[in-house]
Amino acid sequence: MTQALLLNLRNLACGYQDQRVVQDLNLHLNAGDIGCLLGPSGCGKTTTLRAIAGFEPVHEGDISLAGEVISRAGFTLAPEKRRIGMVFQDYALFPHLSVAENIAFGIRNHPRLQQVIDEMLELVNLGALGKRYPHELSGGQQQRVALARALAPEPQLLLLDEPFSNLDGELRRRLSHEVRDILKARGTSAILVTHDQEEAFAVSDQVGVFNQGRLEQWDTPYNLYHQPLTPFVASFIGQGYFIRGQLANAQSAHTELGLLHSQQPHSGASGSAVDVLLRPDDIVYAQDSALKMRVKSRTFQGASTLYRLQTPSGGQLEAIFPSHAEHSAGDEVGIRVKAEHVVFFQTP
Repeated sequence: MTQALLLNLRNLACGYQDQRVVQDLNLHLNAGDIGCLLGPSGCGKTTTLRAIAGFEPVHEGDISLAGEVISRAGFTLAPEKRRIGMVFQDYALFPHLSVAENIAFGIRNHPRLQQVIDEMLELVNLGALGKRYPHELSGGQQQRVALARALAPEPQLLLLDEPFSNLDGELRRRLSHEVRDILKARGTSAILVTHDQEEAFAVSDQVGVFNQGRLEQWDTPYNLYHQPLTPFVASFIGQGYFIRGQLANAQSAHTELGLLHSQQPHSGASGSAVDVLLRPDDIVYAQDSALKMRVKSRTFQGASTLYRLQTPSGGQLEAIFPSHAEHSAGDEVGIRVKAEHVVFFQTP
């Protein structure tokens, strides 16, 4: 069953005043899907979100929501007319209003006001806290109130700007899954901005990786990890490392770790130099292997240990070994390459 297109950004350029932060941006989001804008600080993801919300004008291209153009050069539909909800980084709750009153703020004339408030409180698991005030809540509870307030008017699209950044690690992980469940239960489409890859993958159906104002890839989390289109995406997603190789044919390359194969054909000529992407889960512990690497450092992760290894040529890779494979810096360890998603990139 084909999903309906909800949000469409076409040839978009936007920024602040005369400064163009984002250029040549094209992406779309289907109804019911959750998208994420992911990238390092200053890459343009928040600027894009603000343009979708109507807080920043568009220099070129246009933004359409449910088939209606809401922004183009010289025209910006007012934010309050967009049927777009917003959850801010600091939640922006009204301190003098109770939880229930915060949720009711945007729907005060709703004919079933109390019923909607009760439904929202139950949806975000705050059914008994309607009379409390924001300062009486934990950070996670405040975040749920902000989400309920944004969902109460039944927006066509929900925007979330770094919604978990003020929370500690474990709470962030738990709430990111909860928010996805809540949005999917409501059938609400959403765009999330974050610089945290784990958070992006936990919440989103589609993720866009930004780099210096340009969208490098808009794809599923699976494809971003296994089929990155650019070296930046490859290195930004999933701890990617590169080793030098020489093409044997379109789908294999000679490297210092042996002949490695790719499921994605490369257009380069046989014998040309390529950079070969390897990830920590591609390097398998095999003490009886003739291929050895030296341990540079390690990070214990409970069920596994992340090792930083030095290749025979002096380069570095990371590998995830079972935690019982105990090695110290300076030790030599045997490894095998068990790579299902090797990708070749043209050497600059």
